[in-house]
Amino acid sequence: MTAPRNHLLGVDRGAEGGADELRGGVNAYLWRGAIDTLSFMPLASADAVGGVILTDWYQPSSSQNERFKIAAYVLDRRLRSDALRVSVFRQVLQDGQWEDTPVSATTTSDITTRILTRARQLRAENGERDN
Repeated sequence: MTAPRNHLLGVDRGAEGGADELRGGVNAYLWRGAIDTLSFMPLASADAVGGVILTDWYQPSSSQNERFKIAAYVLDRRLRSDALRVSVFRQVLQDGQWEDTPVSATTTSDITTRILTRARQLRAENGERDN
């Protein structure tokens, strides 16, 4: 079995503007930043009111023997790093069965950073300063 690599960082597809908060009490920029960042994966569920995004399994074209799933949670109304929690799940195909395996040490933090960066970009595009 090879060491896990980070195959999940795709190119954001972009979005424009948005309000600071959604009705459910989550930060709209974090929400939209997460949706944009994870848009390369098929979405299984997205609840803007509860701030939960669940992807379906995704197989990178560069690696057909592994697949990934992500759960992202927007936990607060403020645009802060602790208002976002990301969990990445990885499986590797072994003997015709999908086996749970750890993700690369940087995968979760890289995706979290991309979401936060996109959220700050959206906020700046909307004319608000990033504090």
